Amino acid sequence: MRLGYGLSIEQTQKLIMTPELRQAITILQLSALDLATYVEDQLLENPLLETQEEIMNSKEDAEPPVAEESIADEKWDVDWQDYFQDQDENRVRQERVVVEDKQRFDPFIASAPTLLEHLLEQLHVQKVSASLSVAEYIVGNLDDNGCLTLSLEDIARETNVSLETAEEALALVQTLDPLGVGARNLEECLRLQLPLLGNYPPEFPEFLKHLEDLAAGRLQRIAHALKISLCQVQEMADLVRKLDPKPGLRFSTPGEVRYVVPDVVIEEIGGEFIILVNDITVPRLGINKAYRDVLSHEEGTDTRKFVEQKLNAAAWLIRSIEQRRLTLYKVANAIVKWQTEFLRYGTRHLRPLTLRDIAEEIGVHESTVSRATSHKYVQTPRGIYEFKFFFANSMGRGHNNDSSITTEEIKLALRDIITSENPKNPYSDQKIAELLKAKDMGISRRTVAKYRDELGIGATTVRKRY
Repeated sequence: MRLGYGLSIEQTQKLIMTPELRQAITILQLSALDLATYVEDQLLENPLLETQEEIMNSKEDAEPPVAEESIADEKWDVDWQDYFQDQDENRVRQERVVVEDKQRFDPFIASAPTLLEHLLEQLHVQKVSASLSVAEYIVGNLDDNGCLTLSLEDIARETNVSLETAEEALALVQTLDPLGVGARNLEECLRLQLPLLGNYPPEFPEFLKHLEDLAAGRLQRIAHALKISLCQVQEMADLVRKLDPKPGLRFSTPGEVRYVVPDVVIEEIGGEFIILVNDITVPRLGINKAYRDVLSHEEGTDTRKFVEQKLNAAAWLIRSIEQRRLTLYKVANAIVKWQTEFLRYGTRHLRPLTLRDIAEEIGVHESTVSRATSHKYVQTPRGIYEFKFFFANSMGRGHNNDSSITTEEIKLALRDIITSENPKNPYSDQKIAELLKAKDMGISRRTVAKYRDELGIGATTVRKRY
């Protein structure tokens, strides 16, 4: 075989990830709040971008229109005339009604006190003085749960007081509201809350020494140690559930609260479902018409090249945002068609649904649907759900697997079975699996245990009543 050099022409197809395409993908994945932040950044970077509010204000001072014959003959990467106009028939638009309050009440909203502030406020009205500074030191070293992680020896050494004074200061802290703060372990935390129970069995304080056995379900061992019946053990276990093992968490920092803003709103009006893409936080964008003169008279200059570059970027951004809105609407509309029964009647009517089903319905790739629904929420007449909730996993139903059933339906059936069981003789996971199989919901014992844990339902030993 002879080796040599030669030239050949070969035609291939491949996808090139351009900056514009990467930006469009990024915008599709953003939630409404993240998109608003992204748009604000783009407004600062691109002088050709302006909001609709700025456009409306500029109309009042508009100059006579300039001749556009020379511009119309030019060829651009983007047809700029589509963006130098007030309306675009190809865009999905929503009317907005903005009501400006005469007075904003945000500055008058009171912030909830933290655990530290709540405890210090109580300490400062105490009449004691000898151990007050030590008590303040203890309060400052409580964790978020309200528990003390330092030993009394460390406290005495750090505050340069005697161990007896440190004990007095801790005793003072443990009388503060909420009861249970300042405890050094779970048993002490629950013991400090006994006054909240009022009347309780005389064995209950001793019962609190067996919390590990209680957590492991070793009720027989507790009954034998305290010389009481299993029924009494369960009654005291019920009392434990009334106490708060983490009393400090109720004063968690307000800034840690996570609020959900739906990206899509689905409302039922007159028996029909109306879909609204909730992008009211995103500024409406347009192109600054002041740069027309640059495109008309600055041919071949660096200024014109700069304007052309920014015009293309602005036009692509507007297109990407409109495409995101349109894609979200199509996805939501397809979900409404698939899950109409759920929207009207509840979780039991949730149908099996996959990304592929929606992708085929609206004519896009699965990855597009995945990006459009990622980390986004939808508000429905049934509540606010993450988009992925509607893509319910399914499994074959019946002997021939001729129909499907969602995992949510199985969980509801599992909950119904456990609710109707005899508490003195609860079903085992294997028995529950058999009962579900009788309903054409064939799942394994391990799957039963998994779903039971997800529902927050205890095992047989936990549910058993004596």
